Amino acid sequence: MPSKKTVATTVQKVSRSSKIPPALTAPRGVKTWREAVDWLKFRGIEDIECITPDLAGVPRGKMMPSSKFTSNTSLALPSAVYRHTISGEYPEETGQFRYEPRDSDLKLVPDLSTLSVVPWESDPTAQLICDVVGSTGENVAYAPRNVLKNVVDMYAERGWRPVVAPEIEFYLVAMNDDPDYPLHPPKGRSGRTILGGQGYSIAGINEFDELIDDIYHFSEKQGLEIDTLIHEEGPAQLEINLRHGDPIELADQVFMFKRTIREAALKHGIYATFMAKPMQGQAGSAMHIHQSVVDLKTGKNVFSNPDGSPSKEFFHFIGGMQAYVPKTLVMMAPYVNSYRRLTPEMSAPVNNAWGYDNRTTAFRIPVSDANSRRVENRLPSSDANPYLALAASLGCGLLGIMNASEPSPPTDEAANEGSIDLPRGLLEAVALLESDTELAKVLDPEFIGLYAGVKRGEFETFMQVISPWEREFLLLNV
Repeated sequence: MPSKKTVATTVQKVSRSSKIPPALTAPRGVKTWREAVDWLKFRGIEDIECITPDLAGVPRGKMMPSSKFTSNTSLALPSAVYRHTISGEYPEETGQFRYEPRDSDLKLVPDLSTLSVVPWESDPTAQLICDVVGSTGENVAYAPRNVLKNVVDMYAERGWRPVVAPEIEFYLVAMNDDPDYPLHPPKGRSGRTILGGQGYSIAGINEFDELIDDIYHFSEKQGLEIDTLIHEEGPAQLEINLRHGDPIELADQVFMFKRTIREAALKHGIYATFMAKPMQGQAGSAMHIHQSVVDLKTGKNVFSNPDGSPSKEFFHFIGGMQAYVPKTLVMMAPYVNSYRRLTPEMSAPVNNAWGYDNRTTAFRIPVSDANSRRVENRLPSSDANPYLALAASLGCGLLGIMNASEPSPPTDEAANEGSIDLPRGLLEAVALLESDTELAKVLDPEFIGLYAGVKRGEFETFMQVISPWEREFLLLNV
C-alpha cells in the first residue's frame, strides 16, 4: 500500500512529464467518469467518501471502496436527513413542515468537478460532493446546494453571473469534553494561553505555525485556494479569506474548508470551532460575503456604468439587501447562539444600514475601482450553512433589482449605536422568513416551510436546557 507521502511524490514527479494527461495530476476535479477511474487508480485510492451538505451544512453521505464507486453504483440517502435538528432530533409536524410519508430515498449524484484526496486520512482516500435529486431524477428544492443553484440560475436567466468572496472567522479552543464548562483559548508554541486584542498580529499567527502549515498543506492537496489568513481580535481567533469566484464553487470550498480546519486542529490536540459566539465577552465569528455581478456576454461589472459610476442595479441590489436580508437572517444566523454575536459594540452589525468603507454597517462598500465594485454583507455568522447564506444574500440582492428597491442614504456615522434593527432571536427570525411572500420568488416555499420547522424544533430543544445564568440568579432569589 503506497503511503500518502509516496503518492504525493509520485504525482509531483509525473506532473513534470508532458506525456501524462493533466487530468491525472490535477489536485481537484475531473470531467468524465473515465478520467475519474484513471485519477483514482493513479493515486492508489482505496476508499471514497460521497458527501453532501444537510440543512446545517454538516457532511452526510456514504463511504465505499473506490472499485464500487466506479461500477455504476446507485447512491441514496433517506429524505429524513433534511428534517432533523442539529442535535439529531425530529420535530413535530407544524405549519408547512411535513415529513415525506414514505421517507423515500433521495439519490446522490456525484459532482466529478469536486473530486479530491482526503489528506488527513492514513489510507489513500478520496472525497467528492454530491448533488441530490429525487428517485426519478426530479429536482429536490430544499437540498442546500440546489437552493443556491436555483438563485444562481435566476441570475443566468438575466444574462448575469454573481461573483462572491467569503471571509470565514473561527476560533481555536482548548479541548473540552464537558459542555457544562466554558471554552478557553489553547496554549500556543510559547506555552502560554493566547489572549485577545491580537488583530492582524503576525506573532499571534506564529503561535500556531505548525497548525497553520497543516491547514495550507491539507488545502493544497485538495485544490482549495486560500487568499489570505489573519489573526482576528478574539483570543486564538483566525480568519481565512477565499479568492472571488462562482458562488457554488465558493460554497463548496467553505464546506470543505470547515472540515479541513477542524481536522488540522484535531491533529494538534485542539478544537477549531465555527460557533458564532463560543466565548462570553469575546467577539463573535462572522462569514462576511463580498458580492458583485458580471454580465455573461461582456464580462463587465453590472454594478458600474461604462463611465465608472455606480449603476442603478448597484443601488437596487443594496436596496434589496436592506429590505429582505432581515427577513432571511435565520439563513445567515441559524442558531440561538448566532444572536449572541449580533449585539451592540461587539464588532458585529446590528442594523441594515449601508455605507462606503464603514465596518459598522451591515452592508459595506469597500474601496475599489469600477471593475471591482462590490457589496460586502457583514451579517452572516460562521456557523451558517454556506450554501444557504449565499443563496439568501444573493437572492435578496436580486429581489432588489427585480423590484427596483431604493436604498436609504449611505451613513458615515457609527451605525451600531442606538436601536437594533434586526431580529433579536431565533423564533422572531423564523417568523420573518415565513411572513414575506416576495421571498418565494427566489426561495422555494417547500424549503422555507421545511427550514422553519427544523429551526423551531431546535429552539424547543434549546429550551429544555437550564443555563448557569438561571441557576445563579433564580435559584435562591425568586
